[in-house]
Amino acid sequence: MGDEVNHTAYGRTQRQTYRRKIQRCLDVFETMLAQYSFDCERPLTGMEIEGNLVGEDYRPAMSNSEVLAAIDDPAYQRELGAYNIELNIPPRPLPGRQGLELEADVRASLNAADAKARVNGARIVMIGILPTLMPEHLTGDWMSDSARYAALNDSVFAARGEDISIEIDGPEPLNMQVASIAPESACTSMQLHLQVSPDQFAGHWNAAQVLAGPQLALGANSPYFFGHRLWAETRVELFAQSTDTRPDELKNQGVRPRVWFGERWITSIFDLFEENVRYFPSLLPEVSEEDPEAELARGRTPQLSELRLHNGTVYRWNRPVYDVVDGRPHLRVENRVLPSGPTVADMLANALFYYGLLRRLAREERPLWTQMSFAAAHDNFRRAARYGMSARLHWPGLGEVSVPELTRRALLPLARQGLEEWGVSAEAVDRYLGIIDGRVAAGRNGATWQVSTVVGLQARGMSRQDALAEMLRRYCTHMHTNQPVHTWPVEGADWA
Repeated sequence: MGDEVNHTAYGRTQRQTYRRKIQRCLDVFETMLAQYSFDCERPLTGMEIEGNLVGEDYRPAMSNSEVLAAIDDPAYQRELGAYNIELNIPPRPLPGRQGLELEADVRASLNAADAKARVNGARIVMIGILPTLMPEHLTGDWMSDSARYAALNDSVFAARGEDISIEIDGPEPLNMQVASIAPESACTSMQLHLQVSPDQFAGHWNAAQVLAGPQLALGANSPYFFGHRLWAETRVELFAQSTDTRPDELKNQGVRPRVWFGERWITSIFDLFEENVRYFPSLLPEVSEEDPEAELARGRTPQLSELRLHNGTVYRWNRPVYDVVDGRPHLRVENRVLPSGPTVADMLANALFYYGLLRRLAREERPLWTQMSFAAAHDNFRRAARYGMSARLHWPGLGEVSVPELTRRALLPLARQGLEEWGVSAEAVDRYLGIIDGRVAAGRNGATWQVSTVVGLQARGMSRQDALAEMLRRYCTHMHTNQPVHTWPVEGADWA
């Protein structure tokens, strides 16, 4: 969810004070990177999973306050929409059988939470965009009860000065105007965290940017929005447009969007925080009581609250994170590329595939990002979002290559090497990389399964809205089996 705020409106004086304070935080952060000891002796991984609530009719259930009260677990938090919740999974190391144990723990937690949600007439669905979400659901009391979200909505529209245009092409293009950031709530994702040292951060972030395209192509799970079939991972373009603070004139001037892939390889984590402060006006200019220079002078770790809050409103697909736990600072790469779902097994496969590749690529003597342009990495990401497993991507040494060929020839062997170097058990490596290999062999991820099922149901005479609801019913049934999506049956006699 991000840190809560104390205000929903901000004056000129408060914004000027915040601007000065965030620059002081940035200066202190630069000093800390040069002189301070960061916690990185035992790197930890972390995960956040966003979900949707639906009712018995598989349409959105605007009841996260009641559901969260019933779940009564601080690991579960509200998200932007009243039909959204998020599970925050405690950090843990990766070696050994940790992946298998994490899968069991996440399944147990989600099953318990879903049982409590059902008492309130709702159920939890892990999917990139809820396919039964329609424009009428995002009117009235669609937003969670949160000062942060209300302030964010007001700040985005104050910056724009006009309604937001949602224009997404694809097989069934969508064009509409919206008067709130409500469509952002449709975008539910899985976030992967990796703790790294200051000197290793740049290599890991650059590697994560290289991997964003293939990662997204294999994991796409968001082909429908407002009843339209759009991109394989529509969530990428929808999120970018629904939080865009720029009117057309600023876009035409080349002003950077807040949902941002970036524009260059980096040499330090400081590059990213400095860009955030230089390029992006504050949306939530909350000023804390902390004196960061004084805290550092006293030998204490400054929270750098303003810098962290601002960082949380610049939506990089691979975001830098500064945090303080038990008085010790640490740095993380937060990977925000992947959608939620379809199953816990699929999400763990996506996670270990990413972690294995990241470990291997960040330690190459001749890193991949020295062999390809940043623009090529960005183009891969856009192609992957649009076409999913059908995309053709650029890869050093292979040229333009299909996603299945790239995965089998290069990515799976590298991921296996990385996980073995990390000390992950052979059982876990085989299980999760086997799921990725099976997905490639079947040519089926969440997006392709959704489309094939809806097409089949409509061919039997169903309307689009009924087909989407029936597809989601089947999706939920399969989701609870925890069988990977590439093994799910498509429209057939067994569902007659």
